[in-house]
Amino acid sequence: MGSFSKLNYKIIFHLMGLLLLVNGGFMLVSALISLIYKDGVVLEMFYAGIATLSMGGLLMAVTKNHKKELQKRDGYIIVSFGWIVMSLAGTLPYLFTNAIPTFADAFFETMSGYTTTGATILNDVEVIPKGVLFWRSITHWIGGMGIIVLAIAILPLLGIGGMQLFAAEAPGPGGDKLHPRITDTAKRLWLIYVGYTIIETILLKIAGMSFFDAINHSLSTLSTGGFSTKNASVAHWNGQPIIQYIIMVFMFLAGTNFVLSYFAFKTKFRRIFLDTEFKYYALTIIGLSLVAGLIIYFQTDLGPEVSGYVMPFGRLESSFRHAIFQVLAVVTTTGFVTADYTQWTAFLTIFFFGMMFLGGSSGSTSGGIKIVRHIIMIKNGLMEFKRALHPNAILPVRFNNKAVQQPIVYNILGFFILYMLSFIMGVLVFSWLGLDYKTALGGAASTLGNVGPALGDLGPVETYAKLPLAAKWWASFLMLIGRLELFTVLIILTPFFWRNR
Repeated sequence: MGSFSKLNYKIIFHLMGLLLLVNGGFMLVSALISLIYKDGVVLEMFYAGIATLSMGGLLMAVTKNHKKELQKRDGYIIVSFGWIVMSLAGTLPYLFTNAIPTFADAFFETMSGYTTTGATILNDVEVIPKGVLFWRSITHWIGGMGIIVLAIAILPLLGIGGMQLFAAEAPGPGGDKLHPRITDTAKRLWLIYVGYTIIETILLKIAGMSFFDAINHSLSTLSTGGFSTKNASVAHWNGQPIIQYIIMVFMFLAGTNFVLSYFAFKTKFRRIFLDTEFKYYALTIIGLSLVAGLIIYFQTDLGPEVSGYVMPFGRLESSFRHAIFQVLAVVTTTGFVTADYTQWTAFLTIFFFGMMFLGGSSGSTSGGIKIVRHIIMIKNGLMEFKRALHPNAILPVRFNNKAVQQPIVYNILGFFILYMLSFIMGVLVFSWLGLDYKTALGGAASTLGNVGPALGDLGPVETYAKLPLAAKWWASFLMLIGRLELFTVLIILTPFFWRNR
């Protein structure tokens, strides 16, 4: 008979309380934004923050006498349920201000925020109060680096080691650490994250955005989220290409392993250029952008209202700017939009659909399968040819000039199979709930990969508002398992997870 006794419930609820305190604190910051911009919802935002802080404080007070031991199973529970609890509490600003009056829609928007998917049910974001829009962007920013990694930086204050949480939050193969102590790693990553956000905000402001638009788009870019303050997304600034170029640079950085940014600041550039994943990531972006740019230039007329021509290169510059921007937006799973790629050509529609399965680098804020997994799967596949010819030879897969341990290869192959099965199941359920095949395919790929824009009725210039109620809940589940890289959530649904042995 399985037993639950080995789970440390007190520490689980204690950390849920801590996460709610973080949530509530950011809600109060959003209330301050409401006050500054006099958007009429200051009290509602304040009440949402106080309610969340009260829940968090109560949970922490009730569980203060907990054992300071964190087992692996506790870590999985805290990560998975931490995202759900944060998303449940995160609906309060939408509900209290009536910006999103229904709970299902508010939960979808919040889950889309924390998972940095960027899919929205709002048809007109420009009428939403500024405090609520800021909260919406903040959910991206918290989720981008991982709400649990944020908590890890605070755990030493509680006398708790956070390694188990880091393993559950980032179960991928890219386990580079900047510093032996995980809390110091978290602090360094957050310092880089905050620094990039500030720099991008300043640059966007100088380039012509309002300060409010600049900070919101920076929060969305560094988290590879995609929520915008404009209905047209970044296409709103098609007449100001410099703004789009700035966002491109930071999308690229956000999709790169943040450990490499740390090396760059330490002037260890050799470490960056020798990194196998970074080389493939950069080459993938360049190659895909080149293909898309040439097809747009020769086969598509963007029109001056979309292209935002800049002289002297005119149409050539515009074609490649939109190509690079949309390739970066989809590969890094940011999901910003400068043009509707589904209107370019049938080939490019399928081309961008395929990109939804790539993902950025491990150790980045992007979703998707991740480049490192693709590299190791391809290398292992090619190695199978050699093994067939030389069955007695020991031929390991090599990555960054090191042999990859066989269990890691098996883990990646298992992940890929599970990812594709989840995608197929996602499509089947969406179809069963009434979506046409193109919308179901795009919706499943986009929500599971945390991309945002999809195909069909969920294309780049559409919203998810039309989804049936059940489909919104299903999309929320796909966003969650995609953001936590499948194993973390799905392992909790297995019977053996709840047994002592």
